[in-house]
Amino acid sequence: MKLSAIKEILPTLDSVEFQLANGTFVPEHFHVTEIGQITKHFIDCGGVIRTEKAVNFQLWDANDYEHRLKPTKLLNIIKLSEEKLGIADAEIEVEYQTETIGKFDLDFDGRHFILKNKQTACLASDACGIPEEKQRIKLVQLKSDCCSPNSRHC
Repeated sequence: MKLSAIKEILPTLDSVEFQLANGTFVPEHFHVTEIGQITKHFIDCGGVIRTEKAVNFQLWDANDYEHRLKPTKLLNIIKLSEEKLGIADAEIEVEYQTETIGKFDLDFDGRHFILKNKQTACLASDACGIPEEKQRIKLVQLKSDCCSPNSRHC
């Protein structure tokens, strides 16, 4: 989800709720402790230099059980970060403490923001020698006359 999308969604909500991919919710007393832009400048295993930018939200829950972040407050934090930091409209990456600091992609299901598990991937698989995954089929899917009872080929 891009920053522009969350800015369109927030005014339509009564509350801000984040749900992990496993169905559990971030406690409702969470704080957004940071919004920033992260730039990753790197070289992939194929020697291609790349740059990626993401908008980073850091969620944190403390023992502040009465805290509730309202949609308008989060929208104001986003606007302030855009003004002061010059944040671009990029994909949002959310940091949240699980067993370790997890990084998640963000989605919206019409009611809750969903923290989607991120996956690693090789960006230069053609240069790494990684074989393409072969399509698996079941033998019963093969239609052939060669081994039928009337066939002379078996």
